[in-house]
Amino acid sequence: MLKGSFVALVTPFKNNEIDYSALEELIDFHLENKTDGILFCGTTGESPSLAGDEKERLVRFGVKKIAGRVPVMVGTGTNNLNHTIAATAKAKEWGADYALVITPYYNKPTQAGMYEYFKHVEAKTDIPIVIYNVPGRTGVNINSQTTIRLANDCPKIIGIKEASGNLVQVSEITCSAPEGFSLMSGEDALNLPYMSCGAMGTISVTANIMPFEVHNLIDFALKNKYQEAKEIHLKLLELNQQLFIETNPIPVKHALFRMGKIHDELRLPMYKLSDSNKISLDATLRKYELI
Repeated sequence: MLKGSFVALVTPFKNNEIDYSALEELIDFHLENKTDGILFCGTTGESPSLAGDEKERLVRFGVKKIAGRVPVMVGTGTNNLNHTIAATAKAKEWGADYALVITPYYNKPTQAGMYEYFKHVEAKTDIPIVIYNVPGRTGVNINSQTTIRLANDCPKIIGIKEASGNLVQVSEITCSAPEGFSLMSGEDALNLPYMSCGAMGTISVTANIMPFEVHNLIDFALKNKYQEAKEIHLKLLELNQQLFIETNPIPVKHALFRMGKIHDELRLPMYKLSDSNKISLDATLRKYELI
């Protein structure tokens, strides 16, 4: 069953190319700090700015490096059905364990349209699929009824990354989804509330820089040790907020740069953190003794 702390890994760049040396060190960092799974080519990985051949090289490199020690998830969703099917099938070929398929953005489909879209992707591919619901990015929310219907009708749709921030919707899904279907938090500031509502883990931005703490928070919650989980939740509160002072992954890549783990580089239209926010984020990083 899909569970635990997955990191939505950044894609490190150097001179506008993927920095595989930094990537290898990031993977080692997560394996050493108990990260339970690694997502490549997600929002935090700047997937829209990666060419298809870059994605293949990146995922194959990651799969080889990880060597089965933790599960690998790959973002494969687009707003084009045939492209999504092709990308999801390729993720399986490259050795991924899960495909993360975002709700179609810009198109603004109805609930019926999203149901049929995911049903077609599931029928045409052979890899466990995790729906990615992030209305702030896509302009559309897949509601709990549609999610539950897909979970019941499509056996390879095994989970959802929920980043709507709607705890009622989260609760409806965990209450009514079939056994074996996992809801994963997509909101770091709400990891603990999501877990208390029945989530099985997180796909986390904050885990990029504090993987051990995010793993422990999720692990404690899964073991019903909520006092211990709450202590970590409150400890991470300021950091979780600071990592979203500008559009993700701008702040988290700055943090990793300041920690000496990657070069200070994003791909347009992502642009460097503003000077005033650098001051604010750096102060937080010092408070957490990360720099």
